[in-house]
Amino acid sequence: MLTHQQLGTFVDAAASADGAQPREPLRIAVIGTGYLGAVHAACMAYQGHHVVAVDSDAGKVAALAAGRPPFFEPGLEELLAEVAPTGRLTFTTDYALTAGSDVFFLCVGTPQQQGGYAADTSYVYASARSVAPYLTSESLVVGKSTVPIGTASAVHAAMAELARQGVTVRLLWNPEFLREGVAIQDTLHPDRFVYGVQGATAEADIALLDRVYAASLADGTPRVVTDYVTAEMVKTAANSFLATKISFINAMAEICEAAGGDVVKLAEAIGHDERIGRKFLGAGVGFGGGCLPKDIRAFRARAEELGLGQSLAFLREVDGINQRRRDRVVDLVAQLSGGDHTGVRVAILGAAFKPHSDDVRDSPALTIATALQERGAQVRVFDPKAMANAKQVAPQLQYAVDLWDACVDADVVAVLTEWPEFRSADPVALAAVVRRPVVIDGRNALPGSAWTAAGWTYHALGRATAETAEPRKDTQS
Repeated sequence: MLTHQQLGTFVDAAASADGAQPREPLRIAVIGTGYLGAVHAACMAYQGHHVVAVDSDAGKVAALAAGRPPFFEPGLEELLAEVAPTGRLTFTTDYALTAGSDVFFLCVGTPQQQGGYAADTSYVYASARSVAPYLTSESLVVGKSTVPIGTASAVHAAMAELARQGVTVRLLWNPEFLREGVAIQDTLHPDRFVYGVQGATAEADIALLDRVYAASLADGTPRVVTDYVTAEMVKTAANSFLATKISFINAMAEICEAAGGDVVKLAEAIGHDERIGRKFLGAGVGFGGGCLPKDIRAFRARAEELGLGQSLAFLREVDGINQRRRDRVVDLVAQLSGGDHTGVRVAILGAAFKPHSDDVRDSPALTIATALQERGAQVRVFDPKAMANAKQVAPQLQYAVDLWDACVDADVVAVLTEWPEFRSADPVALAAVVRRPVVIDGRNALPGSAWTAAGWTYHALGRATAETAEPRKDTQS
């Protein structure tokens, strides 16, 4: 079990030994125990509220109740252990246990629809309908899921149809902004809250949610109060901006490669402009995960439904640039191997879409690995945390037991997820186990000069030379 000192950045430094106690603890129901719901439930219980977290997946519920998160998130297992002795957190499949809750958080996923770009909101509506019979006029439903414009009003109407006679259904939309790898910090110390409110109870709804977030608000977290539509747009607009920024620097990387420039130095130079900033200007194989790709596609799809497809047409190119960077690595392997993929042994270092996560949804690394194998390459993949998930998504690939095993007799080593152990790998020692010392730095994460000094042919995306190439110093989560 972690102490408060060990939890460090995850918790309030002023918290007492058994959690940050609010003056007025609330009864909270969290619907959905996926990535968002499990973290939110644990953090709310840590802050002193009494939480019931509900999910239809009995296996997931059992694992969480035993303190074993079904996914990797730094600090979550320790936080569950910290909260367990308090008795303030219950995981269940029984919606009836949510009866009497003051606040119901809807924390279910909105994946991309099969065969289309729009968001699948079926889980949101299902969770809303499931809690409707347990609502009172004093309780508040809070939507945290990322949803298309118009969903909140429709969810409110759906709950009103199923609520008990005489109950006034209250709904506030409060989008989440969690980053995988730092989700606990983002929950306990967010950079902002957004409240989307509507109707006669809006003032009371705001006051009640303020009680839930009292500790963060007292720490100075800004709060933006707006309408449903604006609150629904905030997450997709933010992710569209970040995706655009990443694809912009990757477009610059394409030009740098062709013309002989250095995209890392370019990013550093323009990043000093305070209007631009350095974050999310890390050129490489592009973005992935369960948010940015599906959110920009869903945003485009909803804009087209509203007759405004032209307004977000640029997101099509943002998506296209992102996919081209994956293709570039596939082509580069052949270029560095005599023009052909057949029989080339490639070590793929990374499977998660980002470090400090086991999430392989829309992972650039796995897309590249699969494409290489389909072209005749012999691929071996290693990731410190995402191996189990990778094997489920891409069982046709070969997997190594560790970094060294992946690199044995490799013709090309491709670093595609910037895990610390990959960034700090010893190029001299690795050169002794590969067949050909050729490395592709797909994240501009390695000290290129050290690798070339160790005898490697070093190639980084968006950089024409390796002699003085140093890893990018920005962070992007």
